Amino acid sequence: MDLKQIAKDTAKTLQSYLTYQALRTVLAQLGETNPPLAHWLQNFSAGKIQDGEAYIEELFLEKSDLALRIMTVRKYIAAEVAEFLPEMVITGIQQANMEQHRQHLERITQLNLSSTSPKTERQTISDPNLDNLSN
Repeated sequence: MDLKQIAKDTAKTLQSYLTYQALRTVLAQLGETNPPLAHWLQNFSAGKIQDGEAYIEELFLEKSDLALRIMTVRKYIAAEVAEFLPEMVITGIQQANMEQHRQHLERITQLNLSSTSPKTERQTISDPNLDNLSN
């Protein structure tokens, strides 16, 4: 496991996601101030936002002012969320893992309960050895 590579890949994915969020913000702003430009940007961006850096590069070739605007918004978003992100990610993963474990235990418990016959359960309940253990 190459943790350094994992960190690089994660940073790149996060960067692309922040580019996407910046695009959404700019689209919302343009939708109110310049709907035709918002429509153009929406059409231009369709299917291109997976790699944020390649997207920005291509947008620079078409409309550099929009590329600069998206980069500015992306930088602002990154600065605002960076402080909370590590703790939120760790906490989120811990909670998600705990929930997945809980659901798994519920499923296997239900499978075990449904696979035991009522006769087996009655035998277990009336087993004198078990009654002696509780004393």
